Amino acid sequence: MRIAQIAPLHEAVPPKLYGGTERVVSFLTEELVAQGHDVTLFASGDSVTSAKLESVWPRALRLDPTIRDPIVPHMLMMETVRRRADEFDVLHFHLDYWSFSLFGRQRTPYVTTMHGRLDLPEWQPMFNLFQHAPIVSISDAQRGPLPQARYVGTVLHGLPENLLTPKPGPKDYLAFLGRIAPEKGPDRAIRIARACGIPLKIAAKVDRADQTYFDEVIRPMLDGGGVEMIGEINDAQKPEFLSGAKALLMPINWPEPFGLVMIESMACGTPVIAFNHGSVPEIVEDGVSGYIVEDERGAIAAVNRLSDLSRDTVRQRFENRFTSRRMAEDYLAIYRSLAGEDRSVLRAIREA
Repeated sequence: MRIAQIAPLHEAVPPKLYGGTERVVSFLTEELVAQGHDVTLFASGDSVTSAKLESVWPRALRLDPTIRDPIVPHMLMMETVRRRADEFDVLHFHLDYWSFSLFGRQRTPYVTTMHGRLDLPEWQPMFNLFQHAPIVSISDAQRGPLPQARYVGTVLHGLPENLLTPKPGPKDYLAFLGRIAPEKGPDRAIRIARACGIPLKIAAKVDRADQTYFDEVIRPMLDGGGVEMIGEINDAQKPEFLSGAKALLMPINWPEPFGLVMIESMACGTPVIAFNHGSVPEIVEDGVSGYIVEDERGAIAAVNRLSDLSRDTVRQRFENRFTSRRMAEDYLAIYRSLAGEDRSVLRAIREA
């Protein structure tokens, strides 16, 4: 198939460090190319891909100190895609609702994967108006706030099978990976680790929006000892970091749409202890690849039961459920439906 992948411009594809959406776009793009498809990636010019790269902006916006209006590069990219739309069998957007109006008025099939939370109240009128727009959710739980959207499938994220693999060595700490933010629960992770008497290593970024939370809540908690702040890490650093942990703590307090760190941990054979919110029950198999808990007390008890889990089984569940090959195959089924191999789906979308 001739497939266009349209990525956000805030980060390169793949991102240099943190950037969940752009990493998933990269994994999907590379797997589609590996399977023999003709893929064009619309992304920032510092992206690296085996697909054809089409760039309207030279570098990721987060790394470009000269950019003042991030909407302009995105508008340029959207118009570039529109002018070339007839070259493709399907257009796959990763830009929330940006595609709905313009691409609902042209003939090339398109689909949008929603990568974030959908419970923002201002999104309700948007999805009421654009009920024709075909949407892919990244978990069934993500759909809850917007039941009126036209979902054409749920595709769970996947990683290249050998991107992250288990490493030998002692398993002598608990891990927290991702982003320092109240909804991610690093303060809860610190309390859990201290209650268990186990060191905690935190590999996470601090966004500007969360700096006050870090300064006022997390930084004072570091004085008690037993917590090591590592900062952002890349994919090359993750196998050692995750493999050395007894478990990944994910004490979230928000409707997590997916949570890529969970499958990264599983890829390294490391079980996940996650609070029961959002997508967690769709990813963690309780008592198999980790434990699903309701609160800090439950997490402490789960740490004490980690010996009941097999790290080999955790890795096997990743291979069975969360590879980029499986993700690409799921998307290809949707592309083919939208491109007309299942014309009833396409007709229903256009008539809505």
